[in-house]
Amino acid sequence: MKRTFLAAALAAFVFASCSDNQKDATAETEDHAHHEGMVHGDNLPAEGTVVVEVPDYSSVQGPVKAQIAGVLESYLKLKDKLVASDAQQVQDEAKTLLALAEKVDAAGLEGEQKAFAEERLGEVKQSASKLAASADLAAQRGQLELLSEATFALAKAFGASTATLFYQHCPMANNNQGAYWLSSEQEIRNPYYGESMLKCGSVEEVFN
Repeated sequence: MKRTFLAAALAAFVFASCSDNQKDATAETEDHAHHEGMVHGDNLPAEGTVVVEVPDYSSVQGPVKAQIAGVLESYLKLKDKLVASDAQQVQDEAKTLLALAEKVDAAGLEGEQKAFAEERLGEVKQSASKLAASADLAAQRGQLELLSEATFALAKAFGASTATLFYQHCPMANNNQGAYWLSSEQEIRNPYYGESMLKCGSVEEVFN
């Protein structure tokens, strides 16, 4: 009960801090050290906290694991291009990501493993194709959350990452509904707003 209360309080604090950041850039600059140290990436969730639930298919043999690792690597590059607010490079990386997702061979999987992989890969392809087709940065960012969740789910389920992954959240994204993204670094670098709110967000799940 106490943990739930503290998590709610932290989420409220992140939201309020990011709102202040958006409304008053001057105030953000003056309060930068306190703001950054208290809410931006320094506070990790409780050990064992899970946001994206997945089955464990990490024992699967064959090329699937390596192929999903390639999808993850391309996703992380694309996310960084969104942080940099470079729509053209986002488009280019999205095309690479789409091609990699299409090459993932799920045919050798069986039953629930195959169904899970095909569903999540379908979401990756859907988002990547829309990203690749758009030169509008806002539209590109609108595709990021589904892409992030699907990529994270695949990487977790099939054990496709050798590095620690950080599932991060921005309370201001998606018309203040909040949205997630995936990073290989604990430091918050917000892909939904780039430089305008680079440090706005929090780490919600850590996957080793």
